[in-house]
Amino acid sequence: MARHDYWPRYGLENYSLVLPFEDSFDGEKSTNWMQANWVHSLSASAAYLVVIFTGQKLMESRKPFSLDTPLFLWNAGLAIFSILGFLRMTPEWFWSWTGENDLKYSICVASFAQAVSGFWTEQFALSKIAELLDTVFIVARKRPLLFLHWYHHISVLVYTWHAYKDHTASGRWFIWMNYGVHAVMYSYYAIRSLKWRTPKWIAMFITVLQISQMVAGVTIGISVYRIKTSGGECQQTWENLFLNLGMYFSYFLLFCNFFYHAYLKKNNRYATLDKKKEEPISNGETKERKEEKEERNGVTTRRRAQRVD
Repeated sequence: MARHDYWPRYGLENYSLVLPFEDSFDGEKSTNWMQANWVHSLSASAAYLVVIFTGQKLMESRKPFSLDTPLFLWNAGLAIFSILGFLRMTPEWFWSWTGENDLKYSICVASFAQAVSGFWTEQFALSKIAELLDTVFIVARKRPLLFLHWYHHISVLVYTWHAYKDHTASGRWFIWMNYGVHAVMYSYYAIRSLKWRTPKWIAMFITVLQISQMVAGVTIGISVYRIKTSGGECQQTWENLFLNLGMYFSYFLLFCNFFYHAYLKKNNRYATLDKKKEEPISNGETKERKEEKEERNGVTTRRRAQRVD
């Protein structure tokens, strides 16, 4: 189903700046490689599951690793990568549904799989392998490993490679949205890895962005379904379309469930933290203020020394 030449298209001539690696991108070679190797997304996912759950077992009797600096560098690197991908995909994405084009063109013609946007599409697909390392940090630091986390990683990897091999046209929207959400999300993670406190609303906003992305994914999938069932041409296989609808709908349910338990449910983690910070003591101060005073007065240091003795 994939083609190596689309028209109309947003070519290199439309960019005022083309980076060397974008200029040398070979869309035909990239697509042929993915068609021959996309199945390895399944084997990579299987290996990933073995590694993370085996790692959890091995870490049960061990102390968690700190990894603060590597975690910051990792999140900052992914944030920069996502920002660049979002910025470089945006001109073609905007062109695809404006001017002489329309929304149907943007979800049914895969002209983005070439030139500058083609390079960043390839990098997007390959980055889903690299992003599996996120879970290694969770396991090594002995943080809770949610079903949503590992399910999201393996399903995105498999779906993205499956979509790229056939140049799924609606992938233009999926990639652009994901780059944008990840630009915000990994920037937030980088800041948190520096131990900087952030307001609750920022975390809520990121989850709302993720849920909005899932709503858009389902809406686009339904639109493609209607076009295809009415006899129209749309560049997305039925197999990939059903994967699309199933994946995005399951994400929608899981992220809504996460939002409720993380931010709305009684005694959620933020409410518990706020309660601990504001819990009063005998003299009317909060525990947080008392700890700050103790730190200044050296009380904390003396207590640690006593525990060592």
